[in-house]
Amino acid sequence: MSNLIEYAKREFKILGYIPLDQEQKNGLNKRIQENILELLEVFSKQGHSGMSASYCISMFEKLALFKPLTPLTGEDDEWEEIGDGEHQNKRDSAVFKEEHKGAYYIYAIVWQAEQGGIFTGFIELEDGALIDGHQPVTFPFTPKTFHIDIIELESGRYKLKDPDQLKEALEYYGEVYDGQKK
Repeated sequence: MSNLIEYAKREFKILGYIPLDQEQKNGLNKRIQENILELLEVFSKQGHSGMSASYCISMFEKLALFKPLTPLTGEDDEWEEIGDGEHQNKRDSAVFKEEHKGAYYIYAIVWQAEQGGIFTGFIELEDGALIDGHQPVTFPFTPKTFHIDIIELESGRYKLKDPDQLKEALEYYGEVYDGQKK
C-alpha cells in the first residue's frame, strides 16, 4: 500500500472517521473514504513528481467542479439559449448573457452574513448604496468569486465588516466603490 493511502487513512481517523477495516454503517462517511481512497490509489499509481502532481491536482479540481481551464471567450459557441433572449455559458453555468443586460457572473460576490448565512444578489448598504453580487463581465473572462463579510442591521440594510473586501471585488469586475452611494 502506498504512503499516500496510509497517510490518507491516518488523516481520516484523526478527523473522526471509522476506519474501513472496522465495523460501520454503510453511510456517507464510509462512501467518502472509499471514493477518496480509490482516487488516491489511481493517483499514486500514476507516478507523479512534485511538479506534475500539483499540476494534475489543479486541473482535476477545476474539471471535477465544472470550472474552465482557460478564460471564457464569450464566442457564440460558448452559449446556450435558455429563454427569451437569455443565454447560459456552456463552460461556466454561472455566467449568463441577456440582450438588455449583457454578460454577468452570478457568483462574483457572495455575501457572508455574520450569523453564517451566505447569499448572492443585491444588498443595500447602510449608506443606501445598492450593490449587486451579480457583476458584469468582459471577455476574455476568468471567473472569480469574492466572499464579502457583512453585518445585517436592524434596518434591513447591511454594514461591511471590511470595506476593502468589496473594493477589491469591484475593482476586479471593473467597478469602483469609494464608500459612497453608487
